[in-house]
Amino acid sequence: MKTLVITMLLFLSGTCFASDPGDTSTDLWNTILQTHVNANGDVNYTALKKDPNFDKVLTSFAKELPKDLWTKYEKMAYWMNVYNAYTLKLIVDHLPLKSITNLKEPWDQKFIVLENKSFSLNQIEHEILRKEFQDPRIHFGINCASISCPVLHNKAFYAENVNATLEMLTARFINDKSRNTISSSKLSISSIFDWFKEDFTKGQSLIAFLNKYSKTSINSDASIDYQSYNWNLNGK
Repeated sequence: MKTLVITMLLFLSGTCFASDPGDTSTDLWNTILQTHVNANGDVNYTALKKDPNFDKVLTSFAKELPKDLWTKYEKMAYWMNVYNAYTLKLIVDHLPLKSITNLKEPWDQKFIVLENKSFSLNQIEHEILRKEFQDPRIHFGINCASISCPVLHNKAFYAENVNATLEMLTARFINDKSRNTISSSKLSISSIFDWFKEDFTKGQSLIAFLNKYSKTSINSDASIDYQSYNWNLNGK
């Protein structure tokens, strides 16, 4: 009996350890975001480059790939935080820079090394975030360092706030008149809704998805066109 109890305690202890998503790293990332990103998502890249804590948080993220026992939201929070952090790293490593598109294949560079495994931003977005979680709101949680992107939220994702934060960011983006023009009969919306249409139309129409968040009720037969994308840097 004593052996059984000890075994169970060791198992539970190991489970708790394996499912720990590393809040220390996330806390530091949250501080960096609060320090260098304003409420509008504008990034002070010059100051960020000089912040020694930025390298520390990247090093910390690199040591803690998600474990099987992490919850769905723990994994989502980790991967979105990592995506955003390494997007910023890509920019600060190439300052001065007008646009991320000035770089050669920015989303396909395998410059992200996590537990000795190399990833590109595209791998994290398409092969992990989109494929594993199949949640279209993820598009409003990750940032491409450009003006037309959904704003970079200046707070980190934690497991306990992922769902509520994605709801808020999705509604914010859809109702942002600088990124989408919405009336009941006509839409001029972000190209994100065209590029990733398959994500937004699983089991529903694009208009049905938009109506979940739009302050303006959209007719089911409303016309749709997509805006050109501004790839200029979202900061200085």
